[in-house]
This record gives sequence, structure tokens and C-alpha cells, in this order.
Amino acid sequence: MAVFLKRTDFYKLAKRLKLGSLIYRFYYAPKSFFERIFSKGIVNSLIDEHQKSNMQRAAYNLEPITNNQVNSNDLLNQQLLEIYFLTGKKFWYQTCFCAYSMSTQSKEYRLSPVIYDDGSLSHEYQNEIIRIFPNAKINLKSEIDECINKHLPRSKFPYLRERRDNYPNIRKLTDIHVGNHGWKLILDSDMLFFKPPTVIIDWIRNPTQPCYMLDVQTSYGYSQALMDSLAKTTVPERINVGICGLKSEDIDWDEIEFWCKTMIEQQGTSYYQEQAIIAMIMARQTCTVVSDSDYIVMPKREEVIHPKAILHHYVSDSKSWYFRYGWKQVGK
Repeated sequence: MAVFLKRTDFYKLAKRLKLGSLIYRFYYAPKSFFERIFSKGIVNSLIDEHQKSNMQRAAYNLEPITNNQVNSNDLLNQQLLEIYFLTGKKFWYQTCFCAYSMSTQSKEYRLSPVIYDDGSLSHEYQNEIIRIFPNAKINLKSEIDECINKHLPRSKFPYLRERRDNYPNIRKLTDIHVGNHGWKLILDSDMLFFKPPTVIIDWIRNPTQPCYMLDVQTSYGYSQALMDSLAKTTVPERINVGICGLKSEDIDWDEIEFWCKTMIEQQGTSYYQEQAIIAMIMARQTCTVVSDSDYIVMPKREEVIHPKAILHHYVSDSKSWYFRYGWKQVGK
């Protein structure tokens, strides 16, 4: 006799057997890899991988951001502006290029990258980050885990902790905000700045409300009806958290746990779950929304070769242009 499991029963079983990471490693990750290969073609995929390797090597040659590169007559009185990243061995060089491009386009200010280790940031990469950004701060996995265990114990937050174990994107929310206070601007690593980001700098200097950028389309992974019901308001479309400004102490982790549980039990997990959760947080507040003509998600090839915008966020099909052309524009 066939045995059928409800979605909730399957999820509980999978959690007990710790299937999440195994399913990702042996099904979704290889599936995604081969889908990209077949979509681009083998030759284009090889070109992209070669250019990605070139970008990684180029990160080791980035000149340190020093105080004499900052246009100011009084550095001691100049405000140190913090920008936050979650990164590790797969993305450290992209983080460096993002922060470097922002620094070179914001010479009137001293920027301090605040790095949160995703668990794979070895000493080699830590040293490179500090070499390039002497003002950088690095939070290592051991101290992050200690904070998470204190403020998000598994017994009280089982769904959030499971997501953190098996869904790295959620760490941009949990690891950077849990147990902390104050406003923080978190940037995705796969972005580059080509002009002074005035709106972003002004926000960091005097934040009063959340901040985000606009996606090319709405990508939340959950139905509008479910998200509106959980947020108890209408969730705006097209929120993209490549740029994400939130106030740490305003986040209700008990509510986030309930949202996470309900989303999974009703509609399963999603790659975009972190973006959906943040969209629901932001839906209740007036927000600073940067212009989608100046801060472009998924720029086209011509725009990447000849950038006119302030910032590019290289997602989906624009990854090829990022590795082939985008990073080479930095410092020109």
C-alpha cells in the first residue's frame, strides 16, 4: 500500500533526517549547474569561468584604499561610514570589487566594510580584505554562532535555525542583525559602482527609514495572498535586497519565526525566501527606494560595456557580462 505524506509531515521528516543540505548538495546544486551549462552552451560557460578566474586573480592586485585617497582636509573629523557584507571563499573577491568600486566613487568619505563570515572565509581571504581595506572589520563564524545561539536558540526558533543551516541567504538577515542595534546597509557582493552613489551615502549618514532597490520583476517565491496575510498589509512588488537598509532592533524575531514556519508549511521553501521576508518587514514602513534607472538590476550587455548608471546588480543572465566586462570597468 502506497504511503503519502503531507507537506508538513515531509518537512518534519526531512528536518529530522537532516535532508535539507543533502538535497541541495546532490540535487539542486548539480541541477542548477547543468541548467546553466545547457542554457549558455559549453563554449560560453567556459568563457565565463575563465573570466571569473581572471576576476579572482585581479582582486589580489587591487590597491589598498588608504586615507590619502580620500579628498578631505580633516580626516580625523570625518565620519566613518560602514557598509555590510556576508561573504566567504566563493564571493570574497566580488565583495572586494563591490566595496572597492564604492570607495573609489565616494572619495569624500571613509568607508568601512563590515564583513560577516559565512563560515568559509579563510585567513588568506581575511588578510586580502584587510590589505585592501585597512578600515574593514571582520566578524568570524565562531563569534557569529555564539551570538546566534544566545539570541536565536534552536528550541525557540527551529525554523529559522533550520533555514540558517541549509539556506545561506537567510544569514544576510540573521547573522548581521541578530543581537545588534542600529541601522545597517547590507550590500550583495555581485554589484559594482560607476558613479558617486549620493542617495546611498546620504542614507548611511542619516538613516531614518528602510532602504531597498527595485527588481526587474517581483521575485518572492510565495503568493501575494500569503505574504499580505502574514504582513497584515499589502507587500509592494519588486523589492530587491541587493541594497538592504534595516534597523536591527526593529526586527521581531518571534514574528519572523512564525512567518518562516507558515511559509514553509503552506508553500514550501524558496530560494527567494529571505527577500520575501524582508519585503514583508519593509511593507509596514515608508522606505527609501533608489531609482531603478540609476541602480540597475540585471543590466544589459551594452550598459555593462559602457556603464551610464550609478550601480549594476549582476543577477541571472547578466552574470556573463559581469565576469566578461563589468569588473574590468572598475578603476578606469
